[in-house]
Amino acid sequence: MIYENVEIGKNSSIGEYVVIEKGVIIGDNVTIGHHVVIKEDTVIGDNVKIGSLISLGKRPTTNKKMARKPVSTLAPLKIGHNVTIGDHVVLYRGVMLADDVYIGDLASIREKTIVGEASIVGRSATVENNTVIGKRVTIQTGSYVTADMMIEDDVFIGPCVSSSNDKYMGEGNYRHQGPIIKKGAKIGNNVTLLPGVEIGEEAVVGAGAVVTKRIHSNTTCVGNPAQPLRK
Repeated sequence: MIYENVEIGKNSSIGEYVVIEKGVIIGDNVTIGHHVVIKEDTVIGDNVKIGSLISLGKRPTTNKKMARKPVSTLAPLKIGHNVTIGDHVVLYRGVMLADDVYIGDLASIREKTIVGEASIVGRSATVENNTVIGKRVTIQTGSYVTADMMIEDDVFIGPCVSSSNDKYMGEGNYRHQGPIIKKGAKIGNNVTLLPGVEIGEEAVVGAGAVVTKRIHSNTTCVGNPAQPLRK
């Protein structure tokens, strides 16, 4: 089903059982797989490849227990040029993907999140809301990027890294703040980053470390809690 006022560019192809809601704009040379839902006002650039079984522009939902209610007014989902989106991906309204971004199968990106140019969000990775991801960032398979997180350019995040933004776990007495990862830092497999910690520029965090406080620039840290390696 395609609404009448949808704009579709030249040489674009659309699979079977696709729903494209009103106000959607699709660029030239776009490929859309089967069973895709594109919600209203979504904007898709040129040369974008979209897999199958995908929801684009989904609105966030809530219930009585959820302390942080999603905002009702969100900008439309915007997808830049030359973006590739795998199968079973969910992208929320209020997300902005820059040019040349790659989204792996089964990934999810929540509202009010920006993903910079040429960055990768790997297979099964989850990116929560209010998060900024810089240019040329790699987030590998199965990683959890919490809400309110800042990731600068050229950061590498290994598989199954976990981060958090609530120091007192739902008590409501802490201003949510995710980790801040500075330019060029590298985070190893299965690292845990606690709320508000800062990882300095070009710092390296070894696999399995638990980061409880600031890591200075150009420092390598390992262990639980993470400590600098002796030189």
